[in-house]
Amino acid sequence: MTASAHAAHLAQLNVATLRHPLDDPRIAPFVEMLQPVNAAADDTPGFVWRLVEEGTADATGLRPAGENVIVNLSLWETQEALWDFTYRSGHLEVMRRRREWFERHVEAHMALWWVPAGHLPTVEEALERLAYLRAHGPSSHAFTFTSSYTAAEAAQDLRSVPPARPEPTGRSVRPASAGDAAAV
Repeated sequence: MTASAHAAHLAQLNVATLRHPLDDPRIAPFVEMLQPVNAAADDTPGFVWRLVEEGTADATGLRPAGENVIVNLSLWETQEALWDFTYRSGHLEVMRRRREWFERHVEAHMALWWVPAGHLPTVEEALERLAYLRAHGPSSHAFTFTSSYTAAEAAQDLRSVPPARPEPTGRSVRPASAGDAAAV
């Protein structure tokens, strides 16, 4: 996890339902983009942390939301930093081509929420935030880019988050050198 002067970090979870298994040739272009997109994220100002499966460079092998569902969980210093990476970098090419590789979701597939700096959200916590968003709509507990809340607006939710804890099994933190930011 990179060092940050921010009191809160923006957590983001998105889930994607694969059209085909990751080793299927129809998914190969997506798989080929993983490493360069993750490397670009690793260098993006404002990146703090991302979930990766132990012994790998990404989280595509983790399937907590279903056998054909991949998850992406990360922390960012600001919503603007996440927005810039998502929509103003090489990641945009993945977004443009996502229908080639992933099913269209009929319900929310991404949730954002604020956590105290130093807190690493678990996948279970992230999936709970997504379920909350799906059931109740956007609030300071879980929101989207189009219905966002500031860390100040989420202050009550921040107080309810447990303190930082040791890194759980199945996660790997990709530290960045001082001054670097890292990726999703």
